[in-house]
Amino acid sequence: MSLSIFDLFKIGIGPSSSHTVGPMLAASRFIEQLENRALLSQISRVKTELFGSLALTGVGHATDTAVLLGLSGEVPDQIKPETVKPLVQTIRQEHRLKLAGEIEIQFNEDKDLVFNYAESLPEHPNGMRFSAFDSAGIVCFDAVYYSVGGGFVLSEQEMKTAPELDSASSLNIQKEVRPYPFNSGKALLEQGQKSGQQIADMMLANELALWQQADQSTSEEQIKAQIKEKLLHIWQVMDNCVRAGCSKTGVLPGGLKIKRRAPALHKELTEKPENALKDQLTVMDWVNLFAMAVNEENAAGGRVVTAPTNGAAGVIPAVLTYYVRFLNSSEEGIVRFLATASAIGMLYKENASISAAEVGCQGEIGVACSMAAGALCAVMGGTNEQIENAAEIGMEHNLGLTCDPIGGLVQVPCIERNTMGAVKAINAARLAIRGDGQHHVSLDSVIETMRQTGLDMQDKYKETSMGGLAVNVVNC
Repeated sequence: MSLSIFDLFKIGIGPSSSHTVGPMLAASRFIEQLENRALLSQISRVKTELFGSLALTGVGHATDTAVLLGLSGEVPDQIKPETVKPLVQTIRQEHRLKLAGEIEIQFNEDKDLVFNYAESLPEHPNGMRFSAFDSAGIVCFDAVYYSVGGGFVLSEQEMKTAPELDSASSLNIQKEVRPYPFNSGKALLEQGQKSGQQIADMMLANELALWQQADQSTSEEQIKAQIKEKLLHIWQVMDNCVRAGCSKTGVLPGGLKIKRRAPALHKELTEKPENALKDQLTVMDWVNLFAMAVNEENAAGGRVVTAPTNGAAGVIPAVLTYYVRFLNSSEEGIVRFLATASAIGMLYKENASISAAEVGCQGEIGVACSMAAGALCAVMGGTNEQIENAAEIGMEHNLGLTCDPIGGLVQVPCIERNTMGAVKAINAARLAIRGDGQHHVSLDSVIETMRQTGLDMQDKYKETSMGGLAVNVVNC
């Protein structure tokens, strides 16, 4: 497993990493394939077919919008959220789009963007097929991609042949170069015991090695500085998202008429600070605010950090903001927080899943809670064993969590669920740091249990909006 820290933390737009970010990247990859084959100028039509969960909740998750953006040459970490709506409106009104922003073709949404509600592709619930036609109606090139969670996209061939998820890494590492390789929590702890290093130190050393493999012309010190700068930029985007969510009022898009709650809560907390003297749990209100602000921004299609998914994008920023504002924080601590969280996230990505369409919301909120718990424990001075314990607690009490969004929107119960995940992560870290790191259930055991639980879970509870709250609550 040669994933980068930045494979777990991607900058993109809401509302979903698997249903928005992934399909946008897949469409972009398809266009890139056409360019590599010198076919782009010959194309007069592109057809996109969505399958499984992508079809069932695609409209609510803006998958249709994401596909149009990707075909137009846009990518999640560069597009400005405020340009999305006018660009898509123009495509739909004029019935034309520009492939890669250059080659204009006709676009008939009814025929060229197909939702196959009753069919899934074999490798993963989030499958999509792109087909490009010439002026004679002949298929010039087609490809199948899978959005496997957290903004990771794999081609059909990669899904079938990749022994690990290395092909999903942004750095495209071909061989093991990390000084502290691990594929389990046990192996991670053993590496720490042998080296005497903290998890964050080992992760940063691994990241350095990955970057050096990809760029052998830059000095070690320069790369270290770049890694730190990029991690602090991730934090800055998170912080900006919290601040934006605290200030923007109105109703979230999608038809549920969900009112943004973060601005009112922020106003109450800032205008009545004396309440903290009466109620020592007021800090929990702040944590709720941080998580709610992020996920209201996500639901509105704003700029967020996939951490490790968009549906769970508020948990880690909320806990990290809690660390920055309420504990003895530092830039070094922020870097160590994110590095530790990524190590935990990689274990889930490698050994289970971070896709709600595959294992339910335990793979999103549960994983984010586990990552945040371990990371907070680390910056509070926890040992590797206590960090592993915190991460285990964070997931153990999210096992079986279903994904049943009302109306296919990342709003109810998703927004409040992020607040619960954040508070639970803080409690998990506090429980672990009060112990000695010895505990009955290992992180590896709880990850395997999560995987098995996901396999046993009925599909209607896995991001299809066909079960749970999605069918028991009137959505209009």
